[in-house]
Amino acid sequence: MQLNYCVQCGKPLIHKVIGDEGEQKYCADCDRFYFDDPACCVLVTIINEHGQVLLLKQNYISEKSYNLCSGYVQKGETLEETVAREVLEETGQTVLSCQYVRSYFYEPKNLIMAGFIAYVKASGFIKSNEVDDLMWEDIVKAADMVERVRNYCGVHLDLCRKRIDEKKLRAMNSSPKTGDAK
Repeated sequence: MQLNYCVQCGKPLIHKVIGDEGEQKYCADCDRFYFDDPACCVLVTIINEHGQVLLLKQNYISEKSYNLCSGYVQKGETLEETVAREVLEETGQTVLSCQYVRSYFYEPKNLIMAGFIAYVKASGFIKSNEVDDLMWEDIVKAADMVERVRNYCGVHLDLCRKRIDEKKLRAMNSSPKTGDAK
């Protein structure tokens, strides 16, 4: 959010140098600095027990390419809670575990994007109204199918391909299925 007026007194903000931060917005009457806060969201590569990635078709983002799961962090949530919520809301998949990969700054929307890998056992899809289609795809083939121009899906998927935890995939494949005897 970009502020132009003081939230306490309502007067216009001026620019003032503050240490190493450089020039920032400032209210002289309240002696208070303001920083333009970026919004925070997660960008998630969802991997199933077969090592496939879940791709989302979201026509409002791209009618030609697929995307990864993403969504905004809500007040009071941790990043990991946001990953689990967004994956469930947009795809119907339940996150078993997740792993932080790296962050990205998306300047056009002033977003800090926290990139994760989420591990799931594939189950039936439940699409949100934001999703037009869902599909499991081989991770190598998926790299050619994701949006690479107006977002970080391609960059993030490329990094995730190098970080997939093979031990987690083996453990997911060896654990008993629901209803199996232990």
